[in-house]
Amino acid sequence: MSTETLLAYAEVYEILKLLENEYVERIPQNVRNFFEEERDKNYNPKINTDIPLTQQNLKRETMILLAVLNLNYWCENEAEKQNFLNELAKNEKEKRELEERYNSDNLFKNRKYNNVENSEKIEENVSLVEYKKISIFKRILEKITRFFKRG
Repeated sequence: MSTETLLAYAEVYEILKLLENEYVERIPQNVRNFFEEERDKNYNPKINTDIPLTQQNLKRETMILLAVLNLNYWCENEAEKQNFLNELAKNEKEKRELEERYNSDNLFKNRKYNNVENSEKIEENVSLVEYKKISIFKRILEKITRFFKRG
């Protein structure tokens, strides 16, 4: 098993320790034992009960495991399970849409630049101007020359 998975098991185990007995007892003992035995015992996640789980920087696998536990053991009836599955599907769809919208490959597709529509092309005339840096001595000489021409 990957290290990330073992860390996720440790996070789930820690969350289960914080839950009310009513919720913990709905999970079969062998499932609870699995999380206890398979977790990374060197990792002690700090779960703050005052902050929602979604804001605690938990592993993605932890959130998935909690969703599975919710679906299998904490949903009261089939209607609640279906509502939960619908929410998951909705979230997945929104995630895919955002990934497509902000995909770097598609980011510049279907954009209109310079108000160009229907294959119209705007041509711009660009000419190069040569820029020569004038030395300080030449500039001083030009100023002196202009000064004498005025007078």
